[in-house]
Amino acid sequence: MSTPSQPPQQPEPPSGAPAQPSAYPYPNPQSPAPGGPLGFPPAAPAAPSAQSVYAQPTLVGPLVQPPQPQPGNPYAQPGPYPAVGAPPPTGGRAGRAVLWAAVGAVVASAAWAAGVFLIPAGSDVDLRGYSAPANLCNSTDYASFQSEYAANDSTPTHNSLGDDALDEVLCNLSLKKTGSSYADAYLYVQLDLHKKTDPGPEFTATWKNYSESHSGYDVDTVTGIGDEAYLVSDDTTSSSSSGSLYATLAVRDGWVTYTMSYSAYYSSYSTDKDPPTLDEVSGWLKTDSRATLAELKD
Repeated sequence: MSTPSQPPQQPEPPSGAPAQPSAYPYPNPQSPAPGGPLGFPPAAPAAPSAQSVYAQPTLVGPLVQPPQPQPGNPYAQPGPYPAVGAPPPTGGRAGRAVLWAAVGAVVASAAWAAGVFLIPAGSDVDLRGYSAPANLCNSTDYASFQSEYAANDSTPTHNSLGDDALDEVLCNLSLKKTGSSYADAYLYVQLDLHKKTDPGPEFTATWKNYSESHSGYDVDTVTGIGDEAYLVSDDTTSSSSSGSLYATLAVRDGWVTYTMSYSAYYSSYSTDKDPPTLDEVSGWLKTDSRATLAELKD
């Protein structure tokens, strides 16, 4: 059997320094001094008692790092894990961060619960008594336009959307003068009931500033219809029978938005040789929109 190599000598502790703890907690509080005299190997340690054997901790699983010898006792190896049942550190910044995170979670939960129970769902929705019909064409009043376009549209088209957040209905009407085989102009109507979000800010940004994003259009504020209304128009006819005429009246009443749009294109081939003026169309849009919105209220 080969002789084990000489363990490294540890420096002498300063005078008066406390004794180093032993890896054998029982029965002796201190380990024997390392090394032998004159550089000879230390004497073999005495066999531990039954009490000291059972005092050794049993390690389970791989070691996290190589064990390092304890100062004062090169043969004593420290355990790789903290004592079982030792509480986690709570002092310093880490402890305070954990504490404040827990407090924040409690406060956030309480605020959320208060919001759920104190603010009833849908309490801010302002639909002003409007409802979305299954067929908007049946509820659209366009009597003013019919004074110019007397022929009825026998096949108007309509669509609808029903959702928890939005009810949307629309109608497309072809406008024809007496004797016309094809449409001389078109009328488009749309109603939106916003049931989850207030459309006000976006409605204002879209229609009030329409001329900034669409070159050539004019925007006029209209009073007396809903909370706010804008007339957007583009007339390239130049008082002649050529060009195009477009006009939309956009209205917001609470969380309800509504548009009625007129569009027509004129050329030398058009059968309509006496198209209406922008002033006439604008007046018709205002009159018929008031009548239609009244019809759409419960």
